[in-house]
Amino acid sequence: MSEKAMRKAAFKAAFPHTIPIFAGFWFLGLTYGIYMNVSGFGFWYPMLMSLTIFAGSVEFVTVNLLLGSFNPLQALAMTVMINARHLFYGISMLDKYRGNGRKDIYLIYGMCDESFSINYTADIPEGIDRGWFMFFVTLLNHFYWFFGATLGGIFGTFIHFNTEGLDFVMTAMFVVIFMEQWMKEERHASSLAGIGISFLCLTAFGPENFMIPAMLAILVVLTVFRKPLEEGGKRK
Repeated sequence: MSEKAMRKAAFKAAFPHTIPIFAGFWFLGLTYGIYMNVSGFGFWYPMLMSLTIFAGSVEFVTVNLLLGSFNPLQALAMTVMINARHLFYGISMLDKYRGNGRKDIYLIYGMCDESFSINYTADIPEGIDRGWFMFFVTLLNHFYWFFGATLGGIFGTFIHFNTEGLDFVMTAMFVVIFMEQWMKEERHASSLAGIGISFLCLTAFGPENFMIPAMLAILVVLTVFRKPLEEGGKRK
């Protein structure tokens, strides 16, 4: 198979996995672009920020940072705090990202929650290049966010509606991703462990501070019990 045919096949295999992400990213990106517009920024702000930052939560927070006084240390600390979970994503993807050549640079840069979920759990069809599959998953998700944010920035002047509550789209999308993974498993030990640990950390640390302790605890538990989970985690 030629390189061109390999890329085409990988794109066709990756695209269906990203359709649910398109729905979430398009609506939230549109909301973000409109939010930037009503905050006094031209359309090119959300366009460039969605292209270069590509971190939805940080981009929403950046609006207030841009409107406030210049404080780079505060911006750095807030960005690290909000996106610290990506440290754990990166550790989990070390083996999967190894050996993909120059594509690894973009895979690392473009990894978000949704791309991580797909690339980590997807059953890549036989004959499809793993590196190109993950590359196109990442690229498509990046484009969806960029497209939605740019469109929102352009049409924000003409569209006025209450965007409160639209963030439910992301929650619903993660529920769908979780359910897909649940259905692939023969035993649900890892999923139940994640739910249980998250609930305990939520109770102990509160909704504002539970994410990092929960991910640390899940990482430790899944690392310790990795072999038995891999042996019985998927249907045969």
